Amino acid sequence: MGERRPGSPERRVARVVLLDPEDRILLLHGFEPADPESTWWFTPGGGVEEGETREQAARRELAEETGITDVRLGPVLWRRSCSFPFDGRRWDQDEWYFLGRTTQTRTDTGGHTELERRSVTGLRWWTCEELSVAHETVYPIRLAELLRTLLDEGPPETPVILASEIV
Repeated sequence: MGERRPGSPERRVARVVLLDPEDRILLLHGFEPADPESTWWFTPGGGVEEGETREQAARRELAEETGITDVRLGPVLWRRSCSFPFDGRRWDQDEWYFLGRTTQTRTDTGGHTELERRSVTGLRWWTCEELSVAHETVYPIRLAELLRTLLDEGPPETPVILASEIV
């Protein structure tokens, strides 16, 4: 993960809404390293590295964070800007969420970075129904609603711009 310097552009991020054959979504469970009681669920993904496209970054991050490499990457579903404190820094991000489909449901976190090892407790496949009744924090906000729309209507013609999230 990189830190934004004042006056610099938002960090470019590629995320994956990864669905298995049963339409379950894979989420990672994270926490603030300085406050392990502060937890949330989030989609796999991360920063775009020099010379990478967002699609290449999505595939790389998915492999590193989940061990899943057998994925059909589809269109960009959603875009959002977000800003949040994490690990003693402020992160300002421009996130693109790609649709991903896989039959590979076994995960492997061996590719996690040092920061991910300090801030991710595991992964879980969620049904839309489980997500809609969860009382835990999930990012992006309204993910259960967004997933239900995706499953009912299919991918949007053009990416949906989500409300900015500033924490």
